[in-house]
Amino acid sequence: MAASAPASALKADAAAAPLLQINDLHYHWPNGRAALAGCSLQVARPGLWMLVGGNGSGKSTLLRLLAGLLAPSGGSVSATRPMALVFQNPDHQLLLPSCGSDLQLGLPSGLDAATSRARVSQALAQVGLAGLEDRPIHTLSGGQKQRLAIAGALASGATLLLLDEPTALLDPTSQVEILGLLRQLTQRPQEPLAALWVTHRLEELEHCDGAALMRAGRAGPWQSGPNLRRQLEHGAGALPAGRGKR
Repeated sequence: MAASAPASALKADAAAAPLLQINDLHYHWPNGRAALAGCSLQVARPGLWMLVGGNGSGKSTLLRLLAGLLAPSGGSVSATRPMALVFQNPDHQLLLPSCGSDLQLGLPSGLDAATSRARVSQALAQVGLAGLEDRPIHTLSGGQKQRLAIAGALASGATLLLLDEPTALLDPTSQVEILGLLRQLTQRPQEPLAALWVTHRLEELEHCDGAALMRAGRAGPWQSGPNLRRQLEHGAGALPAGRGKR
């Protein structure tokens, strides 16, 4: 897997027109508690970008706001690419019995039958599930289900993926495979993806193009993943114990 981009490259990308721009984003839960408190973040180019944070840092809430599942209390979001959210648990988004029928559900409207079939086949092939259109979803492994969820995002036309701890429920082998798949998709020659990946696993920071620490509803600056991992492992801004979904 590729090494993290150097700091100079991250700074150069920040000067380009961003694919995703988040400005002063706020969100309050119904009880009044702030989940996001002036969060600003920019994704400047394709690549695998990771957000790491402890319980209540706001990282998963941010993805739900970007996906439109929650409405912000203030601030703004602009994107130049269509986005799709991939949940931690693929069973929460795989709705139909077979792989092909589930992907058909998320296709853009207005496609003819031949185009739809081709789009589904292409999406499955891109995630290593070629030829499984008729495969019942309940027969898939956890890693295969997560690949199918990613295929659904690709079939929908999204080129900016929002991934909420996508390896948290997987065995170690599947964790590595999903990371490798996302690296491949963000480096493909034609229209490489941008991926915003939320994680609590510090070892995953070794494989990203840039990483930022979420704390108290705000995102820190982008830096190299290995650098941020070293800071957190040596206690400089260490994560709270345990892991959370918000």
